[in-house]
Amino acid sequence: MSTNAGVTPLLDRIRSPQDLRSLEHLELVRLADELRAETLKVVSETGGHLGSSLGVIELTIAIHAVFDTPHDKLLWDVGHQCYPHKILTGRRERMSSLRKKGGISGFTRRSESPYDPFGAAHSSTSISAGLGFSVGFDLTGEEGHVVCVIGDGAMSAGMAFEALNNAGCLGRRLIVILNDNDMSISPSTGALARHLSNIRQITDAPEAAASGRLNLFQNLGLRYVGPVDGHDLDTLLPLLRSLKEADPGPILLHAVTRKGAGYHHAEAAPDRFHGVNPFDILSGTQVKTPAKAPAYTKVFANALIAEARRDERIVGITAAMAAGTGIDIFQKEFPDRCFDVGIAEQHAVTFAAGLAASGMKPFCAIYSSFLQRAYDQIVHDVALQNLPVRFAIDRAGLVGADGPTHAGAFDIGYLANLPNFTVMAASDEAELVHMVATAAAHDSGPIAFRYPRGEGTGISLPAEGQAIQIGRGRIIESGRHVALLSFGTRLAECLSARRMLADYGISVTVADARFAKPLDTALIAELFSSHELLVTIEEGATGGFGALVLHYLAQKGMLDGRSAIRTLTLPDHFIAQASPDDMYDEARLTARHIAGQVRGALAPHVSEAINGHNRARGGHQDAMPQVHRAEDRG
Repeated sequence: MSTNAGVTPLLDRIRSPQDLRSLEHLELVRLADELRAETLKVVSETGGHLGSSLGVIELTIAIHAVFDTPHDKLLWDVGHQCYPHKILTGRRERMSSLRKKGGISGFTRRSESPYDPFGAAHSSTSISAGLGFSVGFDLTGEEGHVVCVIGDGAMSAGMAFEALNNAGCLGRRLIVILNDNDMSISPSTGALARHLSNIRQITDAPEAAASGRLNLFQNLGLRYVGPVDGHDLDTLLPLLRSLKEADPGPILLHAVTRKGAGYHHAEAAPDRFHGVNPFDILSGTQVKTPAKAPAYTKVFANALIAEARRDERIVGITAAMAAGTGIDIFQKEFPDRCFDVGIAEQHAVTFAAGLAASGMKPFCAIYSSFLQRAYDQIVHDVALQNLPVRFAIDRAGLVGADGPTHAGAFDIGYLANLPNFTVMAASDEAELVHMVATAAAHDSGPIAFRYPRGEGTGISLPAEGQAIQIGRGRIIESGRHVALLSFGTRLAECLSARRMLADYGISVTVADARFAKPLDTALIAELFSSHELLVTIEEGATGGFGALVLHYLAQKGMLDGRSAIRTLTLPDHFIAQASPDDMYDEARLTARHIAGQVRGALAPHVSEAINGHNRARGGHQDAMPQVHRAEDRG
């Protein structure tokens, strides 16, 4: 039971929305206060998405009170505002595990509850999925309602308008609630934001808001209702009941809300309280572990600023993630050379392509998991035309509490197989500085560099970035028996594995590939031919860097009865939320797993050869164990 028990008497009675529907109107109003207090308490202890959840308290109660969920389908766009929904749908007792290993997700998840009919975490999908549910009801002859809640920031994405266009054409029963708080993570941008602002300024009764003039949504064939106060249950409850009984056809209810509503710290700084660490409710002070090294994101931003000071053609682009990508830092110095295009990754990439074609040097800074939303634009508008767009790919690899929806697992494979592309990965923050310089200097085609979330290694940063020779890796430590070829920040784990393996008399070379495309084929051939075993390591899915190395060796006939090779990648399944360390442990990409893979891969005759080689060199190491047991293989 929540520790709020006793001070939340109404909420304590709610085990499912069915209980909610038995409450009187005034009890629902009081319940909103209790649910807001409970949400605030939970997130203060676990961290997570606070502002968005506080902004939909009344909407959540009203929807569940009026509609017959889970039979009626409620879809939350993005899903980061779903904490009150989870509390009301039987998951209150598990909220302390929010975003933790083995706990409940910070987003909606079909496998978690029947009240989550469609999973989410990326934006602008709810209307398309909701329309699918609506058509499904019609085709099966089943009665039911579909309600989609989408924020004004998510509404800026093209996919949302594609769905509205289709919904207006099909004319099926669908209720879209536009949760308009004038924010995504930071304030919304673009012409749509201005259009919504103009609508908000009209204070006439619902459906008279357009004053005889059709607004955008009406022109698309939706019945428009609003704007209404999204925090006023006296308005929301009767209005939703009337919409539930309305004639079939798509309806857009425009609800104006405040991000962080009811918590003064969040209302005063909604961007700072979008996603939070655990915090003190009274002061709003967040608990943060002192940084041991600068974050990769900040290193990128400062390196980009340094390059932009030298080259006025450099511009920065982001898709509604200015703070998350560090572009906000760049924007402070170069406001006229910085563009936040909203939640519109497809547009961002082709916009960057147009800038490149005009002679500018665009740096498109997007999370790995969001960049995949723009793959056709990457192929058709950038790679095919060989335009020098620079892709700064943040959040590469496993990211922690946001889980598999935000993991940067696939960009190596989906970029390195494209003609004309150059693909790099930084092994530490100093390398990232040099890769920003490399990208700035590279005008012969598109180039991408990836780097993870979180702090760097603490290595000294160069005073100035230097362009790296394209397609050239580097040897970090030399050895004789085994070569570990790392692509990305697993390099530190490879160095730790090297020290572990030295205890078994195994001498290890550690190399930093730097490039997945073009490969440093000379380095690969040297490592493969001069060691008994070559192991590639990457923070990406199968079909990435290791596959490219294998392909090269196979094409050259070097795999025909020669040295052994292993490729270590992320496993072929989605890894659930946990700390990054726990996630990489599950992925078997830690130092002990790398060392275990090496020991397991060395065949007995190879082990004997290494032991004999050590003895011949006068080494006094114990004979290397003959590793055959499965449990000893990492």
